[in-house]
Amino acid sequence: MRPNLLLILPPGWGRYWDEPLAAADVRTLIEGQDQYAAEEIDYALGFRPPPGFLKTLPKLKAIFSLGAGIDGFLSDPDFPRQVPLIRFVDDTLSREMAQYIVMHVLIQHRAEAKFAAAQRESQWRQAMLARRTEDTRIGILGLGEIGSVAARRLRDLGFAVSGWSRTKKTIDGIASCAGQGELDAFLKQCDYLVCVLPLTPQTRHILDARLFATLPKGAYVINVARGGHLVEADLIAALDSGHLSGATLDVFEREPLPETSPIWKHPKIVVTPHIAAITSPAAAARYIIDGIAAMERGETLDNVVDMTRGY
Repeated sequence: MRPNLLLILPPGWGRYWDEPLAAADVRTLIEGQDQYAAEEIDYALGFRPPPGFLKTLPKLKAIFSLGAGIDGFLSDPDFPRQVPLIRFVDDTLSREMAQYIVMHVLIQHRAEAKFAAAQRESQWRQAMLARRTEDTRIGILGLGEIGSVAARRLRDLGFAVSGWSRTKKTIDGIASCAGQGELDAFLKQCDYLVCVLPLTPQTRHILDARLFATLPKGAYVINVARGGHLVEADLIAALDSGHLSGATLDVFEREPLPETSPIWKHPKIVVTPHIAAITSPAAAARYIIDGIAAMERGETLDNVVDMTRGY
């Protein structure tokens, strides 16, 4: 008998999975669209399922996340922690996240906003780089799959790159800092700070007033991890005081970002709507099909979340 896979997706997303899963040896059901009995479901796929929902599926063998981040699952107090939760790890997703990071570093480093304004005014304004590339220090908070790819891309462009993580990492040409004892020294030498940390109780609201004050004056912050990492009011205060020069934010505590949020119109903040990288249904389908087949053969899967660490 074919295993049953339940897709727990935002409204309208189900159609994107029809073709990628058509050839799979699984029976695919869409929550809110197809009829099923809870005890029939063997596997689930989602990103932010309603709190308490997964607990109602008594025979789950594994849960697949649509993204690298899994805080949308672990924030559920009733999440069935005995069921393996599988992070989606994909080279394309990592490359696209790194591409977004590099793009926004370069936009600031090359002062593109000033030249765009000059074009609108039909003004020929030449200018030197504010800081030489090799003298520009970029710090990556989180040297996992995505952070490591971004660090290498920036290193190859000639930037001075360092990273901070829970444990030391060995990446050629990247200085590695680890643990709480090395965090302040790491922050003090970041002209750009890029956050790609997993969201855990230890990292929630790590981007706060104390951290911003530790950064050098004029530092620029980029957050592509989770909105829960950032204390938004503290960021605005650091920007308004002139201590920080600007920020690029792709993720927010509340999504969609409310129309009333002051972030929308802040002159020093670039806002994008959580699009640094979007999971491809085709890539995710291959990952899930292979994972289900391995589970059915009794094999252990890669990228199973360590519940004690939260990632």
